Amino acid sequence: MHGLTVRWSLEDAPEGIEKTLADYVANTSFAVFDGREGLRFKTWRMRTGEWFEGCYVFDSSAAREAFEKQFTEVAAESPGSQIIGSSPVLIEPCEVVAVAEGGSGFLATPRY
Repeated sequence: MHGLTVRWSLEDAPEGIEKTLADYVANTSFAVFDGREGLRFKTWRMRTGEWFEGCYVFDSSAAREAFEKQFTEVAAESPGSQIIGSSPVLIEPCEVVAVAEGGSGFLATPRY
């Protein structure tokens, strides 16, 4: 599968940014990507005071490449960059080797 990681540094971000980012994901970003054509799934990850990232998995390299090209062109003005106050420090394609669903099942939700 065709992955893409987009990561922002939170080292110089405003205090309390983690809640602002979680609210943005729950109230806006989740709906943008839920059901998106060509996207298998997206995961938002964060380490407090360190980084915030989106991990995307697409159904084809063409879908990944199209999204990466479009996103890279507007990365500095993207909602994540506006909230954090800086552009992504990493935009990196990768290959996802496997995904396993655990016994508790997969749960797609805008907030954990």
